[in-house]
Amino acid sequence: MPNKGFSQTGKKTITGKVTDTLGVGLPGVTVAVINKVNVGTQTDNNGKFVLDVTAGEILRFSYVGYREQRATVGAANVLNIKLTEENMLSEEIVITALGQKQRKEALVGSVTTVKVGNLKIPSSNLTNALSGQIAGVIGYQRSGQPGQDNSQFFIRGVTTFGYKQDPLILIDNVELTASDLARLQVDDIESFSILKDASATALYGARGANGVILVSTKSGKEGKAKISFRLENSASQSVKSLQLADPITYMRLFNEASIGRGMDPMFTPNQIINTQATINKSPGYNEYVYPAVDWLDMLFKKRTSTQRANIGISGGGGVARYYIAGSYNLDNGILKEDERNNNDNNVKFRNYQLRSNINIDLSKTTEMVVRLSGNFSEYNGPLATDGGFSTDLYNIAVHTSPVSFPAFYPADAANQNAQHILFGNRGGAGVNSILDNNPYAAMLRGHKNSSESRMSAQFEVNQKLDFFTEGLSFKSIFSTNRYSYFDSQRAYSPFYYNIGSYDKQSNTYVLNWLNSSVTGGAPNIAQEYLSYNPGNTNINTFLYAQASVNYDKAFGNHNVSGTLIGTAQQTVYSNASSLQNSLPYRNLGLAGRLTYSYKSRYFLESNFGYNGSERFSEDHRFGFFPTIGAGWVLSNEKFWTGGIANVVNRLKLRGSYGIVGNDAIGAQRFFYISEVNLNGGGNYAQFGFNGASNRSGVFINNYENKDVTWETSQQTNLALEATLFKNLNLIAEVYNNYRYDIYMGRANLPTTLGLEANVGANVGEARSRGIDLSLDYKFNVNAFSFAVRSNLTFAKNKYINYEEPQWAESYRYTTGQPISRNFGYIAERLFVDDKEVQNSPTQIFSANGKAPRAGDIKYRDLNNDGRIDDADKAYIGFPQSPEVVYGFGFSSSYKGFDLSAFFTGQDRMTFFIDPTKVSPFVPSNQQYILGNTQLLKDFADNHWSPENQNLYALYPRLAVNAADLENNAQTSTWWMRNGRLMRLKSVEFGYTLPQRISTKIKLNSCRIYFNGLNLLTWSPFKMWDPEQGGNGFAYPIQKVFNVGLNVTL
Repeated sequence: MPNKGFSQTGKKTITGKVTDTLGVGLPGVTVAVINKVNVGTQTDNNGKFVLDVTAGEILRFSYVGYREQRATVGAANVLNIKLTEENMLSEEIVITALGQKQRKEALVGSVTTVKVGNLKIPSSNLTNALSGQIAGVIGYQRSGQPGQDNSQFFIRGVTTFGYKQDPLILIDNVELTASDLARLQVDDIESFSILKDASATALYGARGANGVILVSTKSGKEGKAKISFRLENSASQSVKSLQLADPITYMRLFNEASIGRGMDPMFTPNQIINTQATINKSPGYNEYVYPAVDWLDMLFKKRTSTQRANIGISGGGGVARYYIAGSYNLDNGILKEDERNNNDNNVKFRNYQLRSNINIDLSKTTEMVVRLSGNFSEYNGPLATDGGFSTDLYNIAVHTSPVSFPAFYPADAANQNAQHILFGNRGGAGVNSILDNNPYAAMLRGHKNSSESRMSAQFEVNQKLDFFTEGLSFKSIFSTNRYSYFDSQRAYSPFYYNIGSYDKQSNTYVLNWLNSSVTGGAPNIAQEYLSYNPGNTNINTFLYAQASVNYDKAFGNHNVSGTLIGTAQQTVYSNASSLQNSLPYRNLGLAGRLTYSYKSRYFLESNFGYNGSERFSEDHRFGFFPTIGAGWVLSNEKFWTGGIANVVNRLKLRGSYGIVGNDAIGAQRFFYISEVNLNGGGNYAQFGFNGASNRSGVFINNYENKDVTWETSQQTNLALEATLFKNLNLIAEVYNNYRYDIYMGRANLPTTLGLEANVGANVGEARSRGIDLSLDYKFNVNAFSFAVRSNLTFAKNKYINYEEPQWAESYRYTTGQPISRNFGYIAERLFVDDKEVQNSPTQIFSANGKAPRAGDIKYRDLNNDGRIDDADKAYIGFPQSPEVVYGFGFSSSYKGFDLSAFFTGQDRMTFFIDPTKVSPFVPSNQQYILGNTQLLKDFADNHWSPENQNLYALYPRLAVNAADLENNAQTSTWWMRNGRLMRLKSVEFGYTLPQRISTKIKLNSCRIYFNGLNLLTWSPFKMWDPEQGGNGFAYPIQKVFNVGLNVTL
């Protein structure tokens, strides 16, 4: 007899409920019948559904963010389904070194897998999302200029004072640069892992000592084609704008500085009065004769825009699966477009990317993977003064006086027919001598274009060898990529003028051409036509091959796995600067891993890397780097029951110890070969009367040292993982990293040896210790979900052995100090008066230096010898890299609405204001930067003066030249600032259309969102954005407001 639930035609009605892993009903889940078009339904607000079906039919349950699940209709009339989140599934399997996969439960090394969604910020630069997001990563951003805004980051801080401090970066097993990581599209990322200890990085052997960032891109999944695209438009502005004093204050304090240093005032009362008239636009004013120029306002916009577009297509059948993606980013700078310029002089950085990943099952046991990608970047911007990019244009603007000359002059009677812009400037004593940079001319005079591309192709074969023995497999990878770069420059030489004469009665002037070609042969001659410079070109090629044999088999309660991997890579640089560097760079490696587990309670793992480097002599060419680790899941023990199990649901202890290496220890290509220069200019012996005769000779650039070898890192890591009350997850790790055989110059070799070049050896030692903490909590109540997450990294380092002279003063020794800590004088206060100067230790810092005066900085005589010199310098402040980095935030959702926010912060770091760059009136010491530095409002409001004899004023006695500034320009605690800060890094609010609505408009999902980046900052330092460090005159970091649309078809 037929089942009561079925009609005679085999049809019946079933009911059910779809929930997540916590049992919460999921609204809007699509329930479809396989191979039947338009047959299906959706779950209601409680996750329940009703559907007419036929016995034997297969139902597909799909929901955005969850893994698709299928179920066959049987005899039961009730069908309940539990869906698992995609990110939960990805967390169960972790991608580790050399693309190997391990169950998260079985890991004994320190591997942090980042949820890709946490990396999505409104920025075209992925590196700006790392710091504070991931326990163990310390980073900071110094510039906001498009294309030049990479963050600098380290895994577990700076662990060496050697040549290379940053981590190894691999994308789809290919070693790439931080710039490649910066341009990677988050939508293309499948997994993002940080390998932090020796056990995790051992397979990389000689390249893993500084940690590894491992990224895998998406692969196609079986099913009909899914098309997703994301569009974003952003508006951005400076996180914090510089506050400059007004022109009148600038002039008055310039006079105060001149008089205070025994010179005549720079500006007459008449000039000040007429400049005030210009500002007030009083009758008869002339802004070209008496200028008051706001250079920053003239050159830079308050805000700019950025556009981003991404598209991804994935799908496939039982044989082949594909993922194809493309993206376009346009980052605009904050320069104003000027009507007098035929070119768009704003900074524009364009990036295009294409990616195709195809998986093909050649047989039931053989899979082939082909990955192709192209990354193309174009930069356009004004030509900087040094012929480079425009990173110094902001710098030029704040180093140019607001009252010395106007940006340009309207034509006088003699120049009515001039076809060029009449730029303002100050003339010097020499022919065609120009005293200053004109920021306006620097922006308009020309532009620089660059094109950068990286093409990559990878071929992978995965072969199961179960026919030979169960659990055995083979994997091979071959990849190649080519990087190319070229740039070009087009520019004219500006025409500079100043006022030759001025008739106040008629309010007219006659201009004087400062760089007339009439003089001939002198520098800076003006020219109207564009010159062309083809610039630089560079092509690099990279080849990589990997082959591995893998074994993974369970024997009852025992599980054993093993891996043996061979690697080879070659890099060739086309623009090498020497014969040695033109040769191919080659590395070979053999690595292995052996793991054992019992009942998912006890885990053992051993790894090794055996690597060869051509940089060392035959006796030291190969290095062996072993590690061992163990883990114990206490919560899987039989005794873990009752009350403790209800509170501590999961508890795991793990630890590892191992040795890894680093062969990137210096710029020298081959340490075992001397580099001898037989025809270097200027390398000669002098003889005869007053050395008038000379003879060219041999000069040694580098001495051979066959004992130079690997820099080695001995690492220990202990960790605790726990889940409390089912929803609270904690990971705490402590580590110790002892670095030895650090290559450094020998400081104690006597000069009587007559060496022509410095000699280096593996004599340095350093140690870093720290803690990584991460904590997250998640709960759901009906349709409401809420999650919080936080992380903390504390990383402290110090020199253990640093070869240096034998100092008489103990405080001068580098050994024992933190790496990157600053060295300078201790400033006690400002001098009270000139009499105190005379009664204090001598304080002159150069042969022609001047003695300080009242209001200048008074330094402490640490060795009490009656003079201030290098022997009085000590280590001061915290290191320049933060020792503490943290992040915390929340995410929530309710019936399609979602809201999230994340804060990041840093602490225990010091930066130093650079007085040579920011001191008012004094020309900067930076090459190519001419002109008198502008006056920061904070310095104007709080500096020492005869009227304000505050011995702890923000700025000491004013100066107008480098000689008078010399005393106050020393690195000292006076300029030391606390680098502590906390940012509201990101906020996002979004709305996802209900499934019933998106289905009606033929969409699988549709989400619109608003988010922001770098929205609020809290810091004790207020003068500029503290993340920029000591030079606030650099291109500012940007605050971003963004709107986006994400649609899946």
